[in-house]
Amino acid sequence: MNRYETVFIMNPVLSEDQAAETVDKFKKFLKGKGAKIKHEENWGLRKLAYPIQKKTTGFYYLLEFEAAGDVIGPFEVEFRRDERIIRFLTTRMDKYHITYAESRRAKGKEKKEEKAKAEA
Repeated sequence: MNRYETVFIMNPVLSEDQAAETVDKFKKFLKGKGAKIKHEENWGLRKLAYPIQKKTTGFYYLLEFEAAGDVIGPFEVEFRRDERIIRFLTTRMDKYHITYAESRRAKGKEKKEEKAKAEA
């Protein structure tokens, strides 16, 4: 089992429900193939670096999961078939990438906790 990270951009004209439905579709696909989802983040609506299909914004989403290598091919085919997806990128995480991602999440949690204490 390898650890992978996929970031995908969804069409900005989707409603919040449609975006959530799209994410659920890909999570169910992974779980159906025996993958374990380790982490997920909704980055929300963001501006694109350059226009894609005449769109300048998109809904970004990150999925971090453990799966066998033969799952990635069919997973990416599903992205290509879904017209709600503008772009996607899947990368295999090495031990340094995993360590960095976990430390980044820990720092993010600390900042949120400090902010909550300051507001209270």
